[in-house]
Amino acid sequence: MVQDCLFCKIAAQKIPAKIVYQDEQILAFHDINPAAPVHVLVILKRHVADLTELSSGDESLVGHIMLKLPLIAEQLGIAQDGFRVVINTKDNGGQTVHHLHYHILGGRFMQWPPG
Repeated sequence: MVQDCLFCKIAAQKIPAKIVYQDEQILAFHDINPAAPVHVLVILKRHVADLTELSSGDESLVGHIMLKLPLIAEQLGIAQDGFRVVINTKDNGGQTVHHLHYHILGGRFMQWPPG
């Protein structure tokens, strides 16, 4: 755990969050500033700053997350109509919390380009 990382504190349950899913590797919770009717963040329970910090040893973790995203969307009731998954990386990519996380957005039609 990185001491000053907001998402590390949420993963350690030192900061409350409205959790919708968790297992030994990931935690999913509602975003406090939603950009869609359904907006959930999926974080790793261990600290990885962003996509560029993943290594070949993380292949099974990334596969685990990718398989859980549609299951979480199903649980949220947005899988059938469709949803968007977003990963912002570093400052120019729009990442504001430097702990790798996936946004699951749904409940409305998603425009393209996203902005």
